[in-house]
Amino acid sequence: MSCSLVEFCRLQELKTVRDYLFNSQKTEPGEEKNQTENELSWDNSEWESAWDSGDSKEEATSATVVEETTGQSAPWLQDCVVSLSPCADLLVVAREQKAVFLSAKWRSDDRGREEMTLAVSWTGTLSTDEGECVSSSICIPLASQKRSSTGRPDWTCVVVGFSSGYVRFYTETGVLLLAQLLHEDPVLRLKCRTYEIPRHPGITEQHEELSILYPAALVTIDGFSLFQSLRACRNQVARAAAAGSDVIQPPPLAYKKWGLQDMETIVDHSSVGIMTLCVFDQMKNASILGGFNASVKGSPPAMSQYVTVGGGPYTGFYYAVEGSSQPLLSHVALAVASKLTSALFSAASGWLGWNKNKNEEEVVQKQKPKVEPATSLGIRFGLPDSRRHGESICLSPCNTLAGVTDDFGRVTLLDLARGISIRMWKGYRDAQLGWLQIPEERGDREFSPSASLPRRHALFLVIYAPRRGILEVWGMQQGPRVGAFTVGKHCRLLYAGYRLMGVNSVTSQGWQLHTQQVCLLDPITGALRTVNIPFHLALSDKKSERAKDMHLLKRLTTVLRSREVEPDILECEARNVLLDIKHPAIKKQALESLLANKNVPVSCLTSITRALYDTLKQQDPEEVDTALVQLCSSQLKLLQLYTDIQHLHSAADPEACSENQDSLKGIEDELSRVRPTLQRYAQLTSRPSVSFAQDSPNSPLPAQAFLSQMEYTEDGQLRVIRVSEPEWNKLGNFMFWACLCGKSPLHKVCDTLQEAGISPQQLLSLLLSVWLQREKEMLQKPEETVGNLHTLLIALSNMKGAVEESWDPQSVSPWWQQVRCTCIQSHNAAAALLAAFVAHHAAKASITSRADSKLQSEWEAVSLELEQWVVCVRQLEDVLVLQTLLLVPPPQGAAGGAAAQCSIKTLLEGGTGGVADSVSKWVFRHSLAPERLKEILQKKEDKEGNDKLEQKAGEDHKEQEEKCQEDADRTAELLVAVCQRFPHSLSPDLLFAHCCWEYVVQWNKDPEEGRYLCWAVEHLKLVSSPHIQLGICTMMWSTFIVKRLSATAFLMEKVGKAPKDRLCRRDVGMGDKAVTSFLGCCVQLLQILMEVTGVLVNNQCPLSFMSHYADSAVEEISAPELSVEEAWCGAEGPASIAELALEQKGVHYPLVQHHCLLASLLHAALTFTLKVKPLSLFDSKGKNAFFRDLTTIQLMPSGDMDPCLVSLRQEFLLRVLTGWVQAIDDSFSSASGTGSPPLPSSGPKAEWWPSLCLELGCLLQVNPDILRRHLVCELYNQGLDLRAEDVMLEVEDKDVLGSQLLVLTGQRLSYSLLHSQSQTQAAMELLARLPPTLCTWLKAMDPSELRCPLVPLPQTSRLVGRLIEILPENHAQYSLALHLLEAVEVLTTEN
Repeated sequence: MSCSLVEFCRLQELKTVRDYLFNSQKTEPGEEKNQTENELSWDNSEWESAWDSGDSKEEATSATVVEETTGQSAPWLQDCVVSLSPCADLLVVAREQKAVFLSAKWRSDDRGREEMTLAVSWTGTLSTDEGECVSSSICIPLASQKRSSTGRPDWTCVVVGFSSGYVRFYTETGVLLLAQLLHEDPVLRLKCRTYEIPRHPGITEQHEELSILYPAALVTIDGFSLFQSLRACRNQVARAAAAGSDVIQPPPLAYKKWGLQDMETIVDHSSVGIMTLCVFDQMKNASILGGFNASVKGSPPAMSQYVTVGGGPYTGFYYAVEGSSQPLLSHVALAVASKLTSALFSAASGWLGWNKNKNEEEVVQKQKPKVEPATSLGIRFGLPDSRRHGESICLSPCNTLAGVTDDFGRVTLLDLARGISIRMWKGYRDAQLGWLQIPEERGDREFSPSASLPRRHALFLVIYAPRRGILEVWGMQQGPRVGAFTVGKHCRLLYAGYRLMGVNSVTSQGWQLHTQQVCLLDPITGALRTVNIPFHLALSDKKSERAKDMHLLKRLTTVLRSREVEPDILECEARNVLLDIKHPAIKKQALESLLANKNVPVSCLTSITRALYDTLKQQDPEEVDTALVQLCSSQLKLLQLYTDIQHLHSAADPEACSENQDSLKGIEDELSRVRPTLQRYAQLTSRPSVSFAQDSPNSPLPAQAFLSQMEYTEDGQLRVIRVSEPEWNKLGNFMFWACLCGKSPLHKVCDTLQEAGISPQQLLSLLLSVWLQREKEMLQKPEETVGNLHTLLIALSNMKGAVEESWDPQSVSPWWQQVRCTCIQSHNAAAALLAAFVAHHAAKASITSRADSKLQSEWEAVSLELEQWVVCVRQLEDVLVLQTLLLVPPPQGAAGGAAAQCSIKTLLEGGTGGVADSVSKWVFRHSLAPERLKEILQKKEDKEGNDKLEQKAGEDHKEQEEKCQEDADRTAELLVAVCQRFPHSLSPDLLFAHCCWEYVVQWNKDPEEGRYLCWAVEHLKLVSSPHIQLGICTMMWSTFIVKRLSATAFLMEKVGKAPKDRLCRRDVGMGDKAVTSFLGCCVQLLQILMEVTGVLVNNQCPLSFMSHYADSAVEEISAPELSVEEAWCGAEGPASIAELALEQKGVHYPLVQHHCLLASLLHAALTFTLKVKPLSLFDSKGKNAFFRDLTTIQLMPSGDMDPCLVSLRQEFLLRVLTGWVQAIDDSFSSASGTGSPPLPSSGPKAEWWPSLCLELGCLLQVNPDILRRHLVCELYNQGLDLRAEDVMLEVEDKDVLGSQLLVLTGQRLSYSLLHSQSQTQAAMELLARLPPTLCTWLKAMDPSELRCPLVPLPQTSRLVGRLIEILPENHAQYSLALHLLEAVEVLTTEN
């Protein structure tokens, strides 16, 4: 119970605050470093001797301080004006014109505990006049006027003083309430005094006030007047925000203004308050001031005392007699009522700052308020010291003492009543001061001889020396240093010296004022810490028993911390200290600290506690603390219990361990049935893992941990405290693991625990916890451990209070229900199943014995208890198989992730789709292809296909090792086994639906993985129920697809082409390649939706679906009925994906087709990187219909489309066909002579692009024959003649196609005859023999338009032959075609 420095709050966003206030500095602060709080020794003699030995102590202390190495990053807070509300809920940091407000917020830390933080709530510029800066600030919390208030502030006002002389008042959110210009010099210091409840009748009740110090003037504002004005101004702000309310004039501010005389410089002040002199002091002052003949008034006048520090003199004392100066009225001028003036308030000196127009603001800036003159106040006396200059003064809470710092590095303690210096400390340059007033503890007050008097209060002075980085606490007035802490060198000591404003003797009744007196702010870590000081440290009596006891307690703590002390010495020292301590509370604290120490052996603990107990028993019972005696007695019993259990575990009894060998009878069948699954489960759970040694279950349980979890109740029963799950498991491991392993006598351990008074229910919980925790070790010898568990369970069940004597076997037993609940909640499936086997067998035996004793018949007893055990065992077997599957590690290169943990509770809480959801996550982790999953599920349904499946699996994994093949087959068998145990929950449709949803959810998390969305669509295709397909399609569309599709469409419409990777990532959230894959999946998804809609509504074909079908009302195909297994009917939780899918509404087919059309256009544009504005290809109706809810009926485009739009659509589709032809030429043009190989199923080379363009052309009102002719020409242009001939058969307008191909043939021949670099003599002679018309025509051809001019002559000859076939004889160019045929044949024969 010594001084401590406690962190109660932490600042957030410190870097943000610094960067905002110091935006011109570019030096970033270094890493925040945690500082340990080193509590120093506070022995007075050592401290005094340290001063005599120079600065060695200072150097040693400062060497431990952690400093930042970055330039000016650490001391930045010293350049700021900092003020903290006494309620610690608002912090203001200001520099020059800027300020940051930080408000209190609560958050949960890593351990789940609530902690308070200060986060930035407002930033801005406070100054309004040019060149003014913030010079001082304080935060004044205003008390609530509500009767239900308990002492928390209603709101906090921020008062800021400026170098221009203005004092402005703000709300916590930075709203300006009031601005006063009371003097035209810079504001030096703002201080506040609030109401304090008098501790005894002799103390004068002080009035609240706000004091403002200027270089030569002091202004005091009455607290009541300020409180009412601020409340009125805040209400006016609220009305102005709501608008339209009447203007209410706030009351004026009452203040006094004193001109401080006879002092050269003033830098700080303290307003002590009203004081009344005694008669002797009154007569002494009158004779000094007025001489021998001075008259003395009958009653001493009341005076306000002001103390200032500065220079010439060093400290000045001023006294203002009450009534000598009338208070001035400073009118609070509202901007919205600026036209209301009166004679009384003509000398208004303040202006509000909201809702002004520009003209009013200019008038206010040009015309400064009138400043009232100050009333002169002469100095009464001072402490003269010509060379010493005071820097700050800090008034004590009792208003009788003050601490003053000066430029000589001294801290002076002043007695304000006598006006003298009573103490001085040296070596504290730039010191910061604060005060702590500590009340006496109520418990100590009861034993005090002066218990009837008011509670005593101790006063301490807190000194922070930044040069040395040390925080000290000194007892007043002549007390020693009672605490010292090493802190940073750049901290700020924040001492308010006031509490809530607006409190009086009536409203404060029953209030608990939650305020912090002294706070230390560390700018490096952002920690706000306060000093806790026990009251007894102020007791200076060397013979005080409590002080002596505290010294003994500290000595005991020092001994316990030392690890090098021999056990005998430690025992002797601790026993002597405990026996020497007199105070019962401290003796109890010492005993508890001794019992909690891990370094003390159990024998020492027992010996010391017994010695203390014997000593207490020998004393007078009336003088002994009963609680201390009970503590000693209970701890002795617990230590004996701990020793007995240890002894039983160390001395094993082989005969006792070998009993009850027949306990496995009746469980062997169950064990043999699940043994293969248990072996597979054990293999998967026995993989090596990393853990800490102290967390190992094999580590011994210290006696201190045992004692901390045990306590005796009032009725003498021993209760086990569940501190945390790990500690609970360690305790159970200490009690029962040796018994489960067969190394300890089971019945002796149970008897010992029963005699100790521990309830059977808690022992059962401990037994089950260690059984479930040590699952891996238990599975190594399952038969032996199961037998021991059965013996232990029977022994615990036979204890008194376990199974009620009045239990009816037809009802549920609370004892066995506890076992079931533990197994249901456990994630250790194997251990829980074996425990259920044992408990089921034991419960059945118990029920049978009860039935035999009652009925004496051969009928088997049937009860509700056994039925519940049957269901529980069935569920645990299912969970074991499922958990075994989930533990199978994924192959290398798969998605991976942590294996899911399941239990009966989690599966029931997961709803009807909980099992399918777990398996779908496993499928995703293993990257199991949809087709592979389909094969495995077919293996379950089709037994005849087993050989074929194994053969195909062998072919698929031919290149892999045999071990990998075996693992894959075993995994497939496991999945089949899980599906057989869950035939309804894992039906193919449900599993495919959940896999689809899992993949699309994972894709949404990582959109760059386009294969996730592709596999989601593939899983969706495998769903056989059209109703489920329809619902999942609509959910995928509305949840994941439509937002990204709309973002892609608008982005392409904006840029007019396929966007770059950077733009795609910015607007869509994925790269350009991922967007292309995404659009392809969108097309497939919408096509599935159209097909399913067509099937559900009259089995219509998607392309011939009529637009008048608005909603897909299900007519012909009934929806599937979803069911769950009988053992899992109690599932309660969210609906499965399939259930949600069946609840979805039907879609509007034309709207789906409309979106599919857009997705296809976007996919084509991105695949072939075409320039297009996709939305511009549609009219206004079409644009408005996009991205609407698919279940709604929208106004769709109808009738003939605008020819301009049709032309744009046609041009786009022609470019798509050109891009496809160019894409396939890269790989297949060289093989065109012998026939083209098959094209891939996706990408720009896919076979289906031409047919897609033709379908899109029909929907976009583009003539498909134009597309076919263009495709034929492009294929011939590319040299792909065989593909062109196949398409040519579908062209309807042969004449136009013939004209186009004639030009292409001419270009080929022109290249061969005129432009080829290897022209032969035969070619030249042929050119000379050609008709002039044909020769001229060939010369006019431009072969550069051909992408593949080097085409074999036989192909060109075949092309000309096709031309002769399709051109009619009466065609204008038919003769030209004949000449071309003749020329080509000649060239062919000559070559």
